[in-house]
Amino acid sequence: MRLFLAATLALAPLAAATLPVAAHAQAAPAADPAASKFIEGLASNAFSTLRDPALSQADRISRFRALLKENVALDAIGNRLIRRQRAEITDAQYKAYQAAFPEFILNTYADRLQDYKDASLKTMRTVARGPFTEVHTRVSLPGSQPVDAIWQVRKSPAGKYQINNLTVSNINLSITQEADFANYIKTNGFDALVSFLKSANAKAASGRTA
Repeated sequence: MRLFLAATLALAPLAAATLPVAAHAQAAPAADPAASKFIEGLASNAFSTLRDPALSQADRISRFRALLKENVALDAIGNRLIRRQRAEITDAQYKAYQAAFPEFILNTYADRLQDYKDASLKTMRTVARGPFTEVHTRVSLPGSQPVDAIWQVRKSPAGKYQINNLTVSNINLSITQEADFANYIKTNGFDALVSFLKSANAKAASGRTA
């Protein structure tokens, strides 16, 4: 099963419906300027964690996982990735998936954290997209070509910002992951997907305690 996730987590936005053009179209909604501050602050915290010489590798992973858990819409992402299968699975299967998916995502990204130890992030612009604000950034890593990343951010009713999607180098990661899950389910069944997630989680936990 392909594991393409490399920078952070993602959630594909729902496809926008095609609407008739009004005679007097309203101005496009303004992007939320606080969304870029949220992404910049999160990146700063993540890079500081990676570069702190006082932290052990285990501590870095633990803190990085905490940042992801707090600032990424894990439940919404998990639901979106199986939206086409949701009506076909039982409540028990859904609960098993819900229990395994967040940990799988946290482990996937935490395992790659060291690759971005010397990275830097610069905000290029922000764009309103329905209820979301897309924060367009450029991620630079010494010795590599800069990578353009678009972070889709949404503010909850409680006032908390979370990442809902990520597009890296024009590749929408959540759409790719949704297709990956769908193909795996088609070939092996939904229970096999849950078993795969659980197995990956157990392996990651074993590696952290070794």
